[in-house]
Amino acid sequence: MDIDAMVKRINELARKNKAEGLTEDEMLERAQLRETYLQNIRRNFRQQLESIEVVDK
Repeated sequence: MDIDAMVKRINELARKNKAEGLTEDEMLERAQLRETYLQNIRRNFRQQLESIEVVDK
């Protein structure tokens, strides 16, 4: 699942949770999607940090 589809589904579940509540399966799906999303963000951030070069005068 790509990031855009993942965010879209997370947002759908968030709206549904506010409107009517979630089933246990939906809560589990939401937790898994959030964790996958956060892992992706952390991995990308770590890659950016590792690519930084320190340059001294």
